[in-house]
Amino acid sequence: MHYWVGSLCCLQEREKIFFPLQVVAISDIITIISDMGNKIPDKSWMLYLLELFNRQRIPVELNLICSFNDDGKFHAIFGGVNQYEFKQIRPIVGHSYLRQIIMNQKNKSIIYVLKDITLEKSERFVLSIEKNEFIFEGANHFTGVEWHNKVGNFPYEVRYHVKISQILYGKNDDTADPESISFFSYNRFIPHKDGIAKQFPVSFILETVENGYLCYKIDSGICENGLDYSF
Repeated sequence: MHYWVGSLCCLQEREKIFFPLQVVAISDIITIISDMGNKIPDKSWMLYLLELFNRQRIPVELNLICSFNDDGKFHAIFGGVNQYEFKQIRPIVGHSYLRQIIMNQKNKSIIYVLKDITLEKSERFVLSIEKNEFIFEGANHFTGVEWHNKVGNFPYEVRYHVKISQILYGKNDDTADPESISFFSYNRFIPHKDGIAKQFPVSFILETVENGYLCYKIDSGICENGLDYSF
């Protein structure tokens, strides 16, 4: 079975809630606070998501994926299919990682950037998009957790206690350079989940807003939905 819970990242101006126009990139920082043990069922895996949907609702993701038989790996994903496993950067307790997804319309590509901030080490993957009809503009940004359970009909305990901070969207600020991006902060979380599970074995803990950036923690616990917050 497949489950997910988390929040859509949006803007709110008075009563109007919306996703900004002309978004070509998203970014966050994931910090691994502690390892709570591997309780992932056999042949199953869970994901800490950085997920951008384009205007055709095609998902583009840079996720930390923890499996039943490993300590986790970072993967670049397009359209629900794993495209690349980051080999130079691995999840380490106490380390913080910058994750960025940049859609490059000029070169018909998607750039996945991963940086271990603690070690000041970076790795990137460029995926060429051959489909001429692909729209290089974001329409939604999801942050949260996803489960794939191959042996049972339930989501299970998460592997790592993590902090998600500096959740941003990006716009191109130089038409001559599609990788020149200015990033901006959201001010609203909208809860979002699958339509199957009534409860999830996870908690989302809102942190104080850091320098104008939304920030939260993912820990063990029980919840029925993602975060609903505005400032």
